[in-house]
Amino acid sequence: MNAAQIRRLFYYGVVAVGLLATSCSTGPKPPKPGTPAFDWSAAVEAYRLGDYVRAGQMLAGVTRTDNEFTARALPWGLVVSSGLSQAFRELGDRYELGARANRGNPTPFRRQTTAARGSASGEALQFAETFHKFLEANKDPNVALVFKYPVGNVAEPPQLGKVGKGMLLPAAEMESLQRAMLQRGVLMAACLAVGAPGDPAKALELFNKGNVQVPRDAFLTAMAGSLYAESELFGRTKLDQPNRAKMLLTEATEALKLVPPTKQTKELQKKIDGALKKLKTS
Repeated sequence: MNAAQIRRLFYYGVVAVGLLATSCSTGPKPPKPGTPAFDWSAAVEAYRLGDYVRAGQMLAGVTRTDNEFTARALPWGLVVSSGLSQAFRELGDRYELGARANRGNPTPFRRQTTAARGSASGEALQFAETFHKFLEANKDPNVALVFKYPVGNVAEPPQLGKVGKGMLLPAAEMESLQRAMLQRGVLMAACLAVGAPGDPAKALELFNKGNVQVPRDAFLTAMAGSLYAESELFGRTKLDQPNRAKMLLTEATEALKLVPPTKQTKELQKKIDGALKKLKTS
């Protein structure tokens, strides 16, 4: 290759780099951190990776304001936060059993119980806040669920049984257990939201069809049931915060007022009324 050919190749290389730089600089800019678009994109990516805690945090950021993503983020956020709260509650209960079983060294289990129930409380309050916003903003006859079928397994992780028997797990195994439980919780919440409680196969079939639309009455009933379940976290034997329990139970009652009465809603309301009565006498 002579000098002229070398200069020609060098020139074309410089031009190519320049064109690439120009195309990159004139292309669409990524959303700025702190904007609803950024939070939405981060939620989508975190959810895809099975990091539901971060996904929930980002969805909460989206729903703080009224923006182009809010309508889609509200029902999605409800599923994530209710699923996380359920998972943390179950973890807390199992660590409490472990503390009773391991009488020689209950402290690590009690510490985990406190941490799990603290996280469950935060997710439950986020769920209640998001649900209140949803009731005000969404009046459509059908609720659109724009997210994908969650990763996870409805079966309990084997480590959960070990914890309940008082076996202290290594840190890495405890972290793996928590991640599996959180994914399981969101999966179960998604199944409940589409009218397939405890039936992941049916839920998967619905999600695979795309454009998931859940009748509003069914969705509100499912969310009211989740609110009732989460209120138990604040009972006397757990966090002992009756005001928060009452708030969740009241929100559940308001939701049921918006749907036609059925055998399911009447039974649920009876449970809610019983829980409220117990709060007054405690």
